[in-house]
Amino acid sequence: MMSHVVNPLSSPSETTSGSCVRTLLTPKQIARALDVSESSIKRWCDQGVIPAHYTAGGHRRIAMGDLLEYLRTSQQQLVNPAALGLAPTSGQTLRVIDRARNELVAAILAGEEAKCRQIAIDMYLADHALSVICDELFAVAFHEIGNLWEQGDAEVYQERRACDIAVRVLRDLREQLAIVPENAPLALGCATTGDPYRLATTMAELVLRQAKWNACSLGENLPFTTIDAALHTYAPRLFWISCSFLVDEREFLTGYQQLYASHGDQITFVMGGQALSTALQKKVPFATYCGNMQELQSFAQSMAASLPKGSP
Repeated sequence: MMSHVVNPLSSPSETTSGSCVRTLLTPKQIARALDVSESSIKRWCDQGVIPAHYTAGGHRRIAMGDLLEYLRTSQQQLVNPAALGLAPTSGQTLRVIDRARNELVAAILAGEEAKCRQIAIDMYLADHALSVICDELFAVAFHEIGNLWEQGDAEVYQERRACDIAVRVLRDLREQLAIVPENAPLALGCATTGDPYRLATTMAELVLRQAKWNACSLGENLPFTTIDAALHTYAPRLFWISCSFLVDEREFLTGYQQLYASHGDQITFVMGGQALSTALQKKVPFATYCGNMQELQSFAQSMAASLPKGSP
């Protein structure tokens, strides 16, 4: 098996070219957003309170993700969100989970993507872990949307559009996270052949990245042959499979068991998803089954803590 490759599948947002460069802010922008002096921001940067990057000319630049992480863990208020390109009311209201979920259901059914994004950012700034946002906000909201569809109170197009909006919002949140260290352990994951659902594997990537893993979802509806190729090439520490839907359990078992036989002694396999019944779980080997994203976060943090320092 080839040796681990650091950051093999980095997104455009983590590069220095292209249209998706990670947002870098100036001390002046942040000062306006927080309604403090620019000299205070510069001093906090120099003291390491807010992580900063320095240009060739010595100018301070702060990644949006580092600023949001600072706001989540400090008492500092986001007074003028528009200075950062956020909705004017972002971070200014305390949203409890139930209220936020009701607002999300209404917004996502109406196709109001900007509102959905604001709700998610507000919950993040309120210091809710992304695993909690995924489990108690998005997952429960989609369960309620499913109930509405079964009762004839929601259309199929609304559910499909809701999935697309949710994936985009979660990917936007990914861009707001502090940059994962280059020596962070690698995690790859996917949904297998016949499983078209992107939401769960997108959530898993997001949660693992907040847990300081260099995590990347390979996508959905992937055959085991190409998954095998990816594992041979990148040799991740952790590999997850999201099982939201299985077309043929026997086919899945055959492909999975072959994959595990090839890689299970060197890679930690993590399984999850409603399609993996208790009976089916007994037939497949894995390190752990995670029933939700909070369980995945807990397992990933424990595993990362057990790895040697600086180990890829």
